[in-house]
Amino acid sequence: MGATLPTGTVTFLFTDIEGSTELLRSLGTDAYDEVLVEHGRLMRGALREGSGGREVRVEGDSFFVVFSSAQAAVAAVAGVQRALASTAFPHGANVRVRMGLHTGEGRPAAAEAGADYVGIDVHRAARIAAAAHGGQAVVSASTRSLVEDALPEGVSLKDLGTHRLKDFAEPERLYQLVVDGLPAHFPPLRTLDRTANNLPEQLTTFIGREREKAEGVRLLSDGTRLLTLTGPGGTGKTRLSIEIASELLERFPDGVYWVPLGPLSDPALVVPTIATSLGLQDLGSVPVAQRVAEHLRARSALLVIDNFEQLLPAAPVVAEILKAAPSVRAIVSSRAPLRIYGESEFPVPPLSLPEPSYGVEALTQSEAARLFVERARATRPDFEVTAHNAAAIAEVVRRVDGLPLAIELAAARVKLLTPEAIAQRLGHALDLLSAGSRDLPDRQRTLRGAIAWSYDLLDPPARTLFARLAVFVDGADVEDVEAVCGPGLGADALDVLMALVDHSLVRQREVGGVPRVRMLVTIREYALERLEEEPDARDVRRRHAERCVAILEAVGPRIFGPEQKTVLDRIERDAANLRAAVEWSVANDPTAAARLLRAAWRFWQMRGHLQEGRLLSDRVLAAIGGIDADLRAKAIEAAGGIAYWQGDLEAAERWYAATLEHWRGRGDERETANALYNLSFAYLLPQAEQRRLDTGRAALTEALGIYRRLGDERGIANVLFGLVNLAPDSREEVDAAGENAREAVALNRRLGDPFALGWSLHMRGLTDLFRGDPRAARDGFAESLRLFHAAADVSAITLVLTDFALLAMLDGDVARATRLAGAADALRERSGTGLVEGALDYVRTQRVAELRYPGDAEIAAHRAAYDEGRALGTEAAVAYALEDAR
Repeated sequence: MGATLPTGTVTFLFTDIEGSTELLRSLGTDAYDEVLVEHGRLMRGALREGSGGREVRVEGDSFFVVFSSAQAAVAAVAGVQRALASTAFPHGANVRVRMGLHTGEGRPAAAEAGADYVGIDVHRAARIAAAAHGGQAVVSASTRSLVEDALPEGVSLKDLGTHRLKDFAEPERLYQLVVDGLPAHFPPLRTLDRTANNLPEQLTTFIGREREKAEGVRLLSDGTRLLTLTGPGGTGKTRLSIEIASELLERFPDGVYWVPLGPLSDPALVVPTIATSLGLQDLGSVPVAQRVAEHLRARSALLVIDNFEQLLPAAPVVAEILKAAPSVRAIVSSRAPLRIYGESEFPVPPLSLPEPSYGVEALTQSEAARLFVERARATRPDFEVTAHNAAAIAEVVRRVDGLPLAIELAAARVKLLTPEAIAQRLGHALDLLSAGSRDLPDRQRTLRGAIAWSYDLLDPPARTLFARLAVFVDGADVEDVEAVCGPGLGADALDVLMALVDHSLVRQREVGGVPRVRMLVTIREYALERLEEEPDARDVRRRHAERCVAILEAVGPRIFGPEQKTVLDRIERDAANLRAAVEWSVANDPTAAARLLRAAWRFWQMRGHLQEGRLLSDRVLAAIGGIDADLRAKAIEAAGGIAYWQGDLEAAERWYAATLEHWRGRGDERETANALYNLSFAYLLPQAEQRRLDTGRAALTEALGIYRRLGDERGIANVLFGLVNLAPDSREEVDAAGENAREAVALNRRLGDPFALGWSLHMRGLTDLFRGDPRAARDGFAESLRLFHAAADVSAITLVLTDFALLAMLDGDVARATRLAGAADALRERSGTGLVEGALDYVRTQRVAELRYPGDAEIAAHRAAYDEGRALGTEAAVAYALEDAR
């Protein structure tokens, strides 16, 4: 590099190796150094040769180069890309370099400044490079305007649309440099507005369906609002819907959202499930359909709703959502159309079959045969297509009518059988199927035959276990399978389960280090039919409900101890089984239903499932009139807790009052004190009338007297926390609240209850603020936030983030307060309740609260900070809040 850097209008180039840290880790330091040397040699040669590029600086694998000519910069980058693509790097390293070009003002820094260039254009160029992927070169609109009429031969520009770059308020139009012969397709740019999506990751390749995928993309691009992919189970509707959605990511800037309905059986849970997929897990007392519609009304988004067939009565809610949100579209997979206005039904055909020649070459032209071969190789890596087995492979895929699931089941058999043997056995199963139900579509009868064939290969214990496994809605831990399905099996349940995994009828994976198994939805449906034929089906369902009760009652008490997050995670992975157990128990075992409600409600509250919890608790309460009175009171108490956290204080007061009446009548002092404590919270929310505050204070005072008489420290700590919630109106009341808060903190710290300790610290922090001691308040809020973060208690995190927003406002840092308010509001939308919303309003100053509402003058001034806060996510928001709490 010469002594003088170019000035005036220049073109900046930033480059670096994508995944360099992982490359270093995999190769080792010495080998990576060799790769880095070759990379540097290649980059310098290509960038300097005839380009006039000046190397400004090099940091590791990153290059910063400046050009006096935009055309020269583009030509140099094209040369670099060609050189990289044709170079064999040492040790077989895959070196993928991302590049960013931007033309702007070149202002070298003064020598004493310790920098090379200064000015906004340097930062813009660096952000453009950071948005690219390995192997991709991205250029700004300013660079494009200078080179579009003078591009090198074999080079073109692809418009990538407008994107928001980090630290820049205005969007930037970006273009991709396309070089003939080199890859031209990359994932969406890594910019702030990259389309959000939760599409499930696919672990196998997508074979065929190119015509169907293209047609689905065309329909949704041309104005179709609702595209329903129909066909029997196993046709590949789900996978096709994911592939279509993946192609459309860039067309829906507000997100593409996967909504799995397979575990559901109740149409009332469709809208809550959509809300969860949108990140609106807990909607408080606002009707969930209304909140979903409000959220989507002004957004351009795509819903990908899977397995709707068992929930068709809920189809009108999809129409209502689309009507309320004109820029939202939906792909639905279902065995039957939804039959609602605006629906375009798209029957998904089988995979294409081989030509009659059945030769090796003909197989490569068949989607069905290609799928069989690939899945067979996944089972047996040495599997090969030969002239000897080609005809048998073609026969297998033909006999299952090209249905993907049936093909995969058949291909799994190559572990034990040749394709010829598979064809023979499959043919026998199809013959048996021909006498099946005539009202089923032919392809469904074929799929049923394929699954029946796999089932027929099982020995009696495996068949029994296969049927019993259907009781688990969304899989189960292996030990739960043994407990529910093992009794009377006649063989070791674990050995039989392994046989089902080998037969590809059950899939196994680890969740949180624990082995877990599950069935595909279509296979489980077949297993359910077999379960209903089992003489002990009712006993299996009873054991399933009892197992759910046992799990909850075993781990539930530990929710309030140091294992809080582990316990909540354990319950979370069986949420679908818990739902099924409650539904079965309501109709068959009201006592079990009451025990489930009593044990599950805290999980629903902490993990953002209150809408579902309320639906199930209402059903439980309607069914338990004749059970043991004490247990019924406990179930009613749980329902009161759910209603309270939703902000439905009328229902909470009614149910808490009923439990108080019961325990007073029983003469049980401890339970009476607990009921008084619970009931008090129906009166203590901010802005409550003085009469209600007095009622709440009286209940807490009575409860405290009982707990002190009983020597119950946990009860005392709870009541002290409750007393702090009484809004103090005088210095004496502030001092009393502070004393109660400090005593509650000390007791809960000694008792080792992180949940109660976190809330006590929160309230102690507020009393410290009332006393004019923000430093002490910050310490309390910080410890509280760390506790709630460790437990993934999002509703609590939301509230404490608002505590920090208040602190920032009192410190005069409006931007920080606004950013924290934005983070809190984003979390509230995903998991907040009516209760939390009231608390947010209570702890905010009016000025911070106003920043939340569009149209306000202050929001206009601080919108960027607010949006940054909303985009932080839970982890980053917590880290940001704790920055000034060290």
